[in-house]
Amino acid sequence: MDLVRLQPATISFFGQIPGASPTIPGMFPNMFPLATGQFPALPVMPVQAMTQQATRHARRVYVGGLPPTANEQSVATFFSQVMAAIGGNTAGPGDAVVNVYINHEKKFAFVEMRSVEEASNAMALDGIIFEGAPVKVRRPSDYNPSLAATLGPSQPNPNLNLAAVGLTPGSAGGLEGPDRIFVGGLPYYFTEAQIKELLESFGPLRGFDLVKDRETGNSKGYAFCVYQDLSVTDIACAALNGIKMGDKTLTVRRANQGANQPKPEQESVLLHAQQQIALQRFMLLQQPGAAASKVVCLTQVVSADELRDDEEYEDIVEDMRQEGGKFGPLASVVIPRPLPDGQPSPGVGKVFLEYVDADSASKARAGLNGRKFGGNQVVAVFYPENKFAEADYDG
Repeated sequence: MDLVRLQPATISFFGQIPGASPTIPGMFPNMFPLATGQFPALPVMPVQAMTQQATRHARRVYVGGLPPTANEQSVATFFSQVMAAIGGNTAGPGDAVVNVYINHEKKFAFVEMRSVEEASNAMALDGIIFEGAPVKVRRPSDYNPSLAATLGPSQPNPNLNLAAVGLTPGSAGGLEGPDRIFVGGLPYYFTEAQIKELLESFGPLRGFDLVKDRETGNSKGYAFCVYQDLSVTDIACAALNGIKMGDKTLTVRRANQGANQPKPEQESVLLHAQQQIALQRFMLLQQPGAAASKVVCLTQVVSADELRDDEEYEDIVEDMRQEGGKFGPLASVVIPRPLPDGQPSPGVGKVFLEYVDADSASKARAGLNGRKFGGNQVVAVFYPENKFAEADYDG
């Protein structure tokens, strides 16, 4: 009798639902006609909990490179929103993230998803921008590929809408490889053409992607690029990183690695690049409306020594008047000269062409920029009319 009385508890321990009559293979239900609840079930681990424990290694995602401001709540909210945006939620409505553990000292987190499939979909988020920085999204070290393959999909769904978060399959920003460069801190009013012109100071690009808001089409303030000549990657990063652009500071580095120092043989190239960047920066530090200016500023055209002699100075002014006049009627030509006592003079080395109309100025800017004069490559930019009218040539 005691043996019979223990049967329900024994069956309950192996997953029998409390309140249901136990059924043992090969026997009839009426062999154990005990009333429901006659004997309490032993404490057990629910089947769901055991399943979660067994699948945890396949449901966790490693996220590296987190900024210092990250916390469990911000990470959970971000990845839940991103998963919903790309259509990566497969376990029904609600948040995809169920738990987050952060190691603040080493700047990484383990993000636990609801399902194995959702964790696999999250693998497509490698390189996504979190709080202004690209993060690594990887499998954790305890991930067991062969076991995970029996639990659900191990690859991201190819139909994920990664464009909704500025990504494309296999890479951030549509550019692959270790030489992919992250360019952050871009003023929102910078156009693709302006940013590319800045980046191409170091050589032609193999790929470029300015990340934009899917609904508004406006810049999100960061981009990715890869150079055709991969040897200039570190040079470009070192020269551009930390440059002030308006009220922002550029962050430029390899997207998936820490910043590397240029090799010794690259130092002379870097020095030249930094000099050129100062000129390109001047061009980009214009407000959005500056393109309508009637004044064009040329740099890299004349040197201070060439401007000291009166006769040579007049020849240069006339040459600039003739060259600038090819694009439309000029109102004035101003070329600041060095002071007789040798003291610094604002604007020395620049040529200002004031046109009668903005259309002529636009043609001149496009036609003169990149031209070579005396072996130097000219940089032509629009100059604020109010500064020009006040004889403020040091902008």
